[in-house]
Amino acid sequence: MVNKTRLGIPIIFIDEAHHGLVQRQVDVFPHGIGLSSSWDPVLIEKLYTHAAKQARIRGTSLVLAPVLDVVRDPRWGRTGETLGEDPYLSGMLGSAIVRGFQGSTNGAIAPDHVAATLKHFSGHGQSESGSNQAPANYSMRVIREAHLEPFRLVIKNANPAGIMASYNEIDGMPSHANKWLLKDVLRKEWNYGGVVVSDWFGIEQLWNKHFIAADQKAAALKAFNAGVTTDLPYGVNYRHLGTLVKENKISVRSLDSAVAKILELKFKLGLFEQAITIDIEKAKQNAANTEGRQLALKIAEESMVLLKNTPFGNAPGNLLPLKKDQYKKIAVIGPMAAVNYLGDYSGLPGKNISLLEGIKNKAAGAEVLYAKGCRITINGDTISQNNYQYIDTIIFPSKEENAQLIDEAVKIAQQAEIVVLAIGENEQLSREAWAPNHFGDMADLRLQSQQEELVKAIVGTGKPVVVYLTHGRPLAIPGVVQNVAAVVDGWFMGEEAGNAFANILFGETNPSGKLTITYPRSIGQIPVFYNHKPSAQFFNYVMEDKTPLFPFGHGLSYTTFNYSKPRIVMPGAPKKTSLASAGSSGEIYGIVEVDVTNTGSMTGDEIVQLYIHQKVSSVTRPVKELKDFARITLEPAQTKTISFTVDASKLAFWNADMQFGVEDGIFECMVGRSSADLQKAELKVGK
Repeated sequence: MVNKTRLGIPIIFIDEAHHGLVQRQVDVFPHGIGLSSSWDPVLIEKLYTHAAKQARIRGTSLVLAPVLDVVRDPRWGRTGETLGEDPYLSGMLGSAIVRGFQGSTNGAIAPDHVAATLKHFSGHGQSESGSNQAPANYSMRVIREAHLEPFRLVIKNANPAGIMASYNEIDGMPSHANKWLLKDVLRKEWNYGGVVVSDWFGIEQLWNKHFIAADQKAAALKAFNAGVTTDLPYGVNYRHLGTLVKENKISVRSLDSAVAKILELKFKLGLFEQAITIDIEKAKQNAANTEGRQLALKIAEESMVLLKNTPFGNAPGNLLPLKKDQYKKIAVIGPMAAVNYLGDYSGLPGKNISLLEGIKNKAAGAEVLYAKGCRITINGDTISQNNYQYIDTIIFPSKEENAQLIDEAVKIAQQAEIVVLAIGENEQLSREAWAPNHFGDMADLRLQSQQEELVKAIVGTGKPVVVYLTHGRPLAIPGVVQNVAAVVDGWFMGEEAGNAFANILFGETNPSGKLTITYPRSIGQIPVFYNHKPSAQFFNYVMEDKTPLFPFGHGLSYTTFNYSKPRIVMPGAPKKTSLASAGSSGEIYGIVEVDVTNTGSMTGDEIVQLYIHQKVSSVTRPVKELKDFARITLEPAQTKTISFTVDASKLAFWNADMQFGVEDGIFECMVGRSSADLQKAELKVGK
């Protein structure tokens, strides 16, 4: 392209890098929903700096990540790719990912870094019925406050090079043809100057799925006029742009403007100054070094969530952590035990540590027994390397086959003193649905393929049971939680999952992850999310409580933390202001302080969370909204004072006149260890 074309313009090579580069011999980190459970933007930025280097050294210069969709229906198969259900947290962690990819906050792309692309803009995470690409026809206020907000925050804080339009429609207008979304909001309101790329065949869908265009040429005109810069993957629609210019349907000036954005990106990437070269030996050395594995282990340890930890029977103390010499025979049972599933859009690591391997590495002389317990799918449970996303057909095992495997597992459990039971989903049950014969969305959030029967049978042996979950969406498992002493959530936890879990199991690492999405009790609770409106949980169901199985922000530790009552420190009373002016003036309404003390006997990390709610407002407001957080490390008996600054960005909302600003009133500032465990202090704004 540089040497054999008229203008010598270099090209951009694109790849996926959702949780590591999607290639072979790369490092694979936790899936987005697992990664976000660390609440650690500093470490996350390091991960994506490493992923950027692995991409650029192989010739990739633009990646299609991060995923900022706010999930409000976990039946959606792409739930695991996201950073959870909260706009603010997704925005903060998404900003860290972009900084890691690009190596800056001002839009510059540093050496050994790549251009980042935010996706999917917008509403993609709350599609009807949890079906991929289905409509997101919600009110303007919901679109603004939930689905646009993480994109706005990342554009403001990290200036990503690209943004991808989403497949879905909003109010009858698909995003690839939505001038309001891509021009009025993105370009004019947010002053975004980067490229807007289509999703794969997204422009094609305007004429063959949404039926708002007659053919490729008409679809190209709609998408171009709406503000889509690039037609991915093959440009078959935009090959008509030249004809549309000649027909005076597109101006040369507008075409030049779109071309300029692409050329500007190529200059930012340094493609004109330095030709793309691939150093195979350097790439091999990069794949073989230990930096990525160390990062993968660290983030997996920080991201695993201890959901439950209670005594077993009459034994003193909680079941976890295990002492290394406590048990002579440990049974590791379940379909997720010997295969470490990595989640969709995953590369293939050089090493991929399963739970079984990790526990054997740490068991300190104990005999480790193994049984499969049951199969989830026939054609996706026997290979240790991940390629299941690309297998269209899903073949389920028969009940008879699984019944035999359950019987064998019971015999193994009876020989052991304790059982680690690894259950959940593989990639075939939790992935992007992208074709009529390639499914990924679920109508049922319960465990599939006789796994509930496996749990009952193992619990029935009378042995203490630790459940480890591998999955890409929250599962409705109240019976499992009720009947076992300990539950650890591992999501799809990356190449070091087995070692990370073993370190937590035996107490070498204190678990510290917190949920970034709500666990429902049943499918009937959907949608269920913490930042609901006051009337959403006013009445219970006839047969079920409306409270979730596990709330947003929940996560236990092997130590205990005590929170003081939060207090408000007032620096003065600034004038009522809009968010735009507050962003530049730095006006502060107050500072919330809280003292956190480690009251246990083990060093631990705690994630301190700040939520805010305006008691009386011009429109209904969520009962609470996450507005800040801090990850801290405390030694036993150590106390730290955490301060959260409350400025207009934390108080502003879209009022009754759809103006974004701060209203006078009383704001509840709630601080605690989860969205369901908080203490309040009141902040007065205005008269």
